[in-house]
Amino acid sequence: MIFNPAGLSGAYIIDMEPITDDRGFFARAWCRDTFEKQGLKTDFVQSNNSFSRSKGTLRGLHYQVSPYQEAKLVRCIKGAIYDVMIDVRPDSGTYGQWFGIELNAENRRMIYMPEGIAHGFLTLQDETEILYNITQSYHPECERGIRYNDPSIKIKWPRKIEVVTEKDLQWSDFEL
Repeated sequence: MIFNPAGLSGAYIIDMEPITDDRGFFARAWCRDTFEKQGLKTDFVQSNNSFSRSKGTLRGLHYQVSPYQEAKLVRCIKGAIYDVMIDVRPDSGTYGQWFGIELNAENRRMIYMPEGIAHGFLTLQDETEILYNITQSYHPECERGIRYNDPSIKIKWPRKIEVVTEKDLQWSDFEL
């Protein structure tokens, strides 16, 4: 696997290194030893599967606060998403900054985000599906969010947002 910094402190874009033959390919999508050598959290306790019917569907931006902060490993397995992270760690050198990247079924890229990152994504194709692993179980009392169009963050979404839940519309602005 190839690990490249993803613009926020402790976040990485991960590309698999496929071994190909006439049948197709084989590649590692997860290896605890390799992740540990990168200094990343490896104790994933939950795997989530998210499916969105329509392009233009926004999910997020969500995170959990202490003591249930979570690291995530995200991969799009069908369709395409624009995946966004915001650094909400006050002691981080990238605090208040955002990073976005397209993940899709063709590029097979993954994104690793450390604890203290708000996460969301916008579907770019109909029938889009993602898988992501997290290092904490969901604790609703520790859930927080940031509105997707927060004027202080200024995320440049690549397309019009057409579907968003009332809950995600109600998140407050991020206080830098």
